[in-house]
Amino acid sequence: MKTVFVLFDSLNRLALECYGGTHIKTPNFKRFAEKSITFDNHYVGSLPCMPARRDLHTGRLNFLHRSWGPLEPFDNSFPEILRDRGTYSHIVTDHHHYFVDGGATYHQRYSSWDLIRGQAIDRWKPKINLPPEEFKDLYHPMQQHRRAYMVNRQHIIKEKDFPCPQIFNNSFEFLNTNKSEADWLLQIECFDPHEPFFAPERFRAQYTTDYEGPILDWPIYDRVKESPTEIAELRANYAALLSMCDEYFGRLLDYFDEHNLWDDTSIVLTTDHGFLLGEHDWWAKNRMPVYQEIAHIPLIIYHPDFSDKAGERRETLTQTIDIMPTLLDIHGVDIPSEVTGKSLLPILSKDSLIRKTAMFGFFGASCNITDGQHVYFRYPESLTAENLYEYTLMPTRMTSRFAIDELVDATLNPPFSFSKGVPLLKLNTKSNEDGLAVECQGMSFKDCVSALYDIERDPRQEFPLKNTEIEKKLIREMRLHMKETDAPREMFDRLGISLNSD
Repeated sequence: MKTVFVLFDSLNRLALECYGGTHIKTPNFKRFAEKSITFDNHYVGSLPCMPARRDLHTGRLNFLHRSWGPLEPFDNSFPEILRDRGTYSHIVTDHHHYFVDGGATYHQRYSSWDLIRGQAIDRWKPKINLPPEEFKDLYHPMQQHRRAYMVNRQHIIKEKDFPCPQIFNNSFEFLNTNKSEADWLLQIECFDPHEPFFAPERFRAQYTTDYEGPILDWPIYDRVKESPTEIAELRANYAALLSMCDEYFGRLLDYFDEHNLWDDTSIVLTTDHGFLLGEHDWWAKNRMPVYQEIAHIPLIIYHPDFSDKAGERRETLTQTIDIMPTLLDIHGVDIPSEVTGKSLLPILSKDSLIRKTAMFGFFGASCNITDGQHVYFRYPESLTAENLYEYTLMPTRMTSRFAIDELVDATLNPPFSFSKGVPLLKLNTKSNEDGLAVECQGMSFKDCVSALYDIERDPRQEFPLKNTEIEKKLIREMRLHMKETDAPREMFDRLGISLNSD
């Protein structure tokens, strides 16, 4: 079998026409859905970017054990497993987090890799002396701290310079060389439409606003404070970037048409998480509750053996951890015992239940669960870092190593069920000056109130529901998920969930 795994970042489900979007032009995502099987109840797992990728690689949740981090020595990794079983795996990506301490072990798992430079805050082009006045009038004040982006953007002039076109063009090089080979996986991974929302002018011209100020294409992860005109400008820039993603994805579909790859090649399309564009008075992700705009994400799969199912939709509840076993199953490779995700290959034939609920969240914040009709956010009574630990053999996070003062009190913890007999370092987690646990980017969590929503009747999550019986049922399910993933005992205490009973 041959597979193309297409992973966009921050792809908002409701922005896509195939999921009901009307404001952004995405004809090629729609075209793909008409040829494939669309999953309507697909959810995230661990958040944000690299925790989601660890879920994708390993087929199991990791947010209860540590924050943003690399693949661990004991982790299963689908491209490495495929590689070791004779399936060539290759990734083309501009995701700059693969270059830094907290993500450096991911791309090494592939047979080969192609990393496109210059995206976002990638430390790409050197410029030692950067007078502040150089960008003072060019960029909106709220994003002038994005020094690397402002430098990189000076070198992205023509459309061919943008990372997204480079990714697809380099992917076509792989396909030109290898399309006739028998067994491979190509991962096409675009950081777009993640911020900064920077697209060529021909895409931006499709979405007009009344904004006349300096460049404004990178919302701050915070509450909405911008004027209506500024909000419209940010949303228009996201729309332009998504339209570019759609066009270049369409070129992949054209390539499949031209070379008749539909007969022997699968395509799996998804994202790591969604994105808030002002809904709930928030921008982006990480700080606020994990609303549907973040948690409920697209998944569309084409498989030549199920081409007769073109245009069908599946209602079964799925999530990020199911991608890894699905990719292994597509290639006829056994799924490791540590995997808790489920292969979706049987679902392509016929919709059927593979789980009653799906659990998801950020390390140190709420634990969240859905049964497809309800979503429940369960926050700890206290968000302090007290009695909150990270378990790892790779003490790095995002762009840095753990600080020495975080390491001096490390102890050795007995193995977890997934660590293959290997003990792990048990480390105090990162906290701010108030003693509160903070997410990997140093942000504290806000609006931390446990809440239940009926997303069928209240899809915008505007009216929290009071129903003790539903809450109890979802807490019981949460306990089962926590046991299945072998969550640390202190996590049960932190969330106020008893280990064995109600």
